[in-house]
Amino acid sequence: MPTIASFYGIAIRMYLKDHAPPHFHAIYRDHEAQVAIGTGDILKGELPSTALRLVREWAKLNGEALEANWRRRETGLPLEQIDGLDAE
Repeated sequence: MPTIASFYGIAIRMYLKDHAPPHFHAIYRDHEAQVAIGTGDILKGELPSTALRLVREWAKLNGEALEANWRRRETGLPLEQIDGLDAE
């Protein structure tokens, strides 16, 4: 499961053989959530409110890159890294 971004202690991952709908996994401490790429809705799991706010903000800024990575994953191509919110 490649980590495609990390920021403020949050790791963003995509499983190579994951299922639809398009989503990513956000991991923060002992919390994990599957987050829909298009909407930012939590599909499964949970995150503390501050971490969820940051994840949704990051996902909104990087929607196109997330969708591109989802398509790359479907075709077996390597996933690309995406800058976190704390990138300079």
